[in-house]
Amino acid sequence: MNKTPSIVITVKTSYLENESHPDKSHFVFAYQISIENTGRSSAKLLDRHWIISDSNGRDVTVRGEGVVGEQPELEPGAVFTYTSTAVIQTPVGVMKGQYRWITDEQEYFYTQIPQFTLSIPRTLH
Repeated sequence: MNKTPSIVITVKTSYLENESHPDKSHFVFAYQISIENTGRSSAKLLDRHWIISDSNGRDVTVRGEGVVGEQPELEPGAVFTYTSTAVIQTPVGVMKGQYRWITDEQEYFYTQIPQFTLSIPRTLH
């Protein structure tokens, strides 16, 4: 039986107009990530790897321990939600990435974070 936890990730984004400066190609977005362990065993989120791309083809790679200074451990059925920000140089961009986890049995696994769009309101139809 596969004991690897099943992780479901959902994302919500918003444009932070008050922190952005379009005249200086500085667009700030908040993204809220909800991580749910729908599996049968617990897992600890060890680190993250993001690729943030703007409309000009500029990619920024971000790697680091945990998320927002935490390495949450999710028991089966648990949900962890956090909010962070991304800055890009264009009104539209995308993010994607992955989380690396460890189980109670000391087995490592990865969860892909599906690509999502960063867009100021009324830019995409």
